[in-house]
Amino acid sequence: MNNSHPTPRLLRLPEVRSMTGLPTSSLYALMADGAFPRPVKLTERSVAWPENLVTDWIAARLDAASAA
Repeated sequence: MNNSHPTPRLLRLPEVRSMTGLPTSSLYALMADGAFPRPVKLTERSVAWPENLVTDWIAARLDAASAA
């Protein structure tokens, strides 16, 4: 299979917390409000976030901060 798009990297919760600086409870509250990307289900008991969605969210926060 020759795909011109690289496979997105999947981030587990500790890395998402580290990248955003937010605790788990805040991340899940933002997800409930539709303000943070939802994870993808990997198995019955594990989830991960596509790295590009998390980095896009961070970039949007930085853009909003610099516009204020």
